[in-house]
Amino acid sequence: MPRPESATRVDFRSPNLEDGQHLWRMAREARVLDVNTSYAYLLWARDFAETSIIATIDDDPGGFVTGYRRPDDPETLMIWQVAVGDQYRGQGLASRMLDDLVDRSSDAPVRHLETTITADNSASIALFTSFANARKAPIERTPLFEAEMFPDGHDAELLFRIGPF
Repeated sequence: MPRPESATRVDFRSPNLEDGQHLWRMAREARVLDVNTSYAYLLWARDFAETSIIATIDDDPGGFVTGYRRPDDPETLMIWQVAVGDQYRGQGLASRMLDDLVDRSSDAPVRHLETTITADNSASIALFTSFANARKAPIERTPLFEAEMFPDGHDAELLFRIGPF
């Protein structure tokens, strides 16, 4: 598979139903995400397509970001998952997807971005810290979901809130 620097075309777009299977596959192959059922990714591609993005490299699905606007705060985009295929890592694809997703025009602009990250996920911490720094936006880190809240031994999740921007 070609790497992004040698690719002839990198495209960012909202996922569609056909992409649901690719989202599930990339989440599974990432080996660090909580993988949901393939059904969940199909629903995500249908119901949250406008707040999610898929990157294709020469028409090959290379990464995705799934998110939604917070119902109680529509100017806040909550990022649920970020995945980049092994062959496309280290090329800034995740950052580019986040930028494109946040910068899309909309009736209500995104002023804050939120995500949750476990304390040991250094790659995600670096990605979102870099995103905040590039936008010169403040970043708050606070506990959100304590480990005791999870019935399956999941690690605690910290809320990263970035903005306003």
